[in-house]
Amino acid sequence: MATWKCVKQCGACCHLDPEERPDIAEYLTPEELALYLSMVGEGGWCINYDHLRRECKIYPNRPRFCRVEPEIFLDMYGIEPEEVNDFAIECCEQQISGVYGDRSLEMVRFSREVSREW
Repeated sequence: MATWKCVKQCGACCHLDPEERPDIAEYLTPEELALYLSMVGEGGWCINYDHLRRECKIYPNRPRFCRVEPEIFLDMYGIEPEEVNDFAIECCEQQISGVYGDRSLEMVRFSREVSREW
């Protein structure tokens, strides 16, 4: 069984372009949506993403919608805790593929980390 894990220096989830997430208003509160949109910078990247270090500059204090935690996924997406692992893996695969490509180094590193054959 694959186990979800955030891969350091990936940053795919920091690409927030709202055009690529047309249903975002369905799972964020109006306040969260305003915050989300205020974080979108040049090229759709989060203004808190450090492109040189490829990491979040506010990671310990990142918003709720940036976190992969069972209670947050249940509240935001209706995903039961026992389904969070598979859901998070699928979300990361889609995001990495969309941002970097499905044969990118980031996808290879993610697949290796979650022990999923590619």
